[in-house]
Amino acid sequence: MPNRQKRTVFCVAGALGFVCVLTVAVSLGLPRWLHGTVLCHTGAQLVNASGAELDKFLGRLSYGLFQGERVKQCGLGGRPLRFYFFPGMIHVIPLGLHVTVLFFCGVLVLFSSLATGFFFFNAFGSPYETLQGPLGLYLWSASCVCSCLVMILFAAEVKLKHMSRRIANFNEVFDYTTYSETYDVSYWLFLLVFFLNALNFLLIRVAGIDFPFRQNKESEVTTGAADLLY
Repeated sequence: MPNRQKRTVFCVAGALGFVCVLTVAVSLGLPRWLHGTVLCHTGAQLVNASGAELDKFLGRLSYGLFQGERVKQCGLGGRPLRFYFFPGMIHVIPLGLHVTVLFFCGVLVLFSSLATGFFFFNAFGSPYETLQGPLGLYLWSASCVCSCLVMILFAAEVKLKHMSRRIANFNEVFDYTTYSETYDVSYWLFLLVFFLNALNFLLIRVAGIDFPFRQNKESEVTTGAADLLY
């Protein structure tokens, strides 16, 4: 591929990497990872509410990785309340899983930033060798795996550890149960990050950079042939 086209490909890949960094950073701060409804089970049971009457006992819940908001409704109107995971709810949420999600989000930001820098450096400067050069771009672009881990771990936190119910029952006398849950925009942005990183992985190949394992195999074959000649 001519140098001008290769530079264009690397610039596009760098721009996509920068978009990944911004997307992850914005998603981390937004309380838009999950929204749903919670049922005031105690209140509904006291009055034997059913059908349309349940609407008077359905509250709303939405949260992210650091904060959220819940609207408690137990037959007397909604009461909005904003909450923060750190430090107020450390003993309520599944802390190990939650910190792991934050850790992989940080790794994703770091790897995407490094990939962006290396893309632009290889577009406008002299490419490095080994892990710091074009071959290293495969490593940094593999951060798409981190985005998958973030989605899987957060889903486990919600579904297996019943995080929404824990939040709804925090400092409550009545018993609240999860009525419905839907992943929100910040969660699905990580799926976008996954596809953008996968696209970057393909752009490296389009730029004419061979896969690392393929290049090593070819070099071994060449070395073996040279040894036979001597």
